[in-house]
Amino acid sequence: MALVDRMNQEVKQLKPSDILQFNAAISGIEGIVKLTLGEPDFSTPEHVKAAGIASIENNESHYTQSKGLQGLRAAASHYLATKYNTKYDPESQILITAGATGGIYSSLTAMLNKGDTVIIPTPIFPLYIPIVLLNGAKPIFIDTSEDGFILKPEKLQKAIEANKDTVKAVVLNYPTNPTGVTYDRADLDALAAVIKQYEIFVLSDEIYSELTYTGKHVSMGEILPDQAVVLNGVSKSHAMTGWRVGITAGPADVIQQIGKVSEFTITSVTTNAQRAAEEALKNGMDDTQPMKEAYMKRRDFLIKALTAAGLTVPNPDGAFYIFAKLPERMHDSWKFVYALAREAKVAVIPGASFGPGGEGYVRIYYAASMADLKLAAERIAKYMATH
Repeated sequence: MALVDRMNQEVKQLKPSDILQFNAAISGIEGIVKLTLGEPDFSTPEHVKAAGIASIENNESHYTQSKGLQGLRAAASHYLATKYNTKYDPESQILITAGATGGIYSSLTAMLNKGDTVIIPTPIFPLYIPIVLLNGAKPIFIDTSEDGFILKPEKLQKAIEANKDTVKAVVLNYPTNPTGVTYDRADLDALAAVIKQYEIFVLSDEIYSELTYTGKHVSMGEILPDQAVVLNGVSKSHAMTGWRVGITAGPADVIQQIGKVSEFTITSVTTNAQRAAEEALKNGMDDTQPMKEAYMKRRDFLIKALTAAGLTVPNPDGAFYIFAKLPERMHDSWKFVYALAREAKVAVIPGASFGPGGEGYVRIYYAASMADLKLAAERIAKYMATH
């Protein structure tokens, strides 16, 4: 027996991210326009960078509290209250994590026992699924593609009732990656009315909250504070993906347990990154606005161009993705993206990567330069016209 065969069997059964594998596979194509991985193309604001630099120059090179710097937790609490009308005690209800991803991992690990189930509406960012599996739990998928990519309360109730002896949590992600669809207050009230009937969590990933284009983002932390664990951070709002600073907020006793997992996993988030995030949340509440305006222009351009090319494009309300439906003749999304990359030199992500309901779609990222978007649109239009 090889030594590797003695490793964790749950890990061995996991497949590497097919999104990252595809991105790597097509990266060598000369001149390709990549509209694949989702992160802002803007730079971190200057005042935020300056705070990080000052932290280094002030020799802040030591561990912080595992739950995060007190100043950052206070800033996060104030930011969430100001923006989304939530009430979180910075001492006991706010945890600073290694990005929202760290919050997802620590939260699900703290919540789940072997044999539990987690309800996941799809299409959705696929990271939740392997974390559920690694914890010995099972995902229960609800395909939302026939409902405008919104989880309907009656379907949620049916899924909970069918699994009520095992269901531990419901995952929400909005504005949603990959569809750009979001939930309004009425949607959330209806879901909360179902969830509050049961002793279950709602893990509400709201990392794209500041990139809401129609109306104002409503947090599940306001709607259902006693059962919601809310994930947020500075990655998308302040173009800080590489700084890796996330916020996890929720009931104090729940955050205490999630904090144990985070502490055992990372000890604490990088000190100078926390100082930069503190500056972003305290003095950069409006930093997102110029990015948001640019994204809206890019979105509107791309919707028009892709529709003219023959794709069906729902109008996304947030994030920076378009989830475009392929013509029936091109329904195989994996086949489509590889052909588009090779022949048209444009890379997009297959909808099949995002779970049930995703096949027949492609995710196109528009937080790229207008020049790249125009070139990609021209190439896609030419490809669609000849295939």
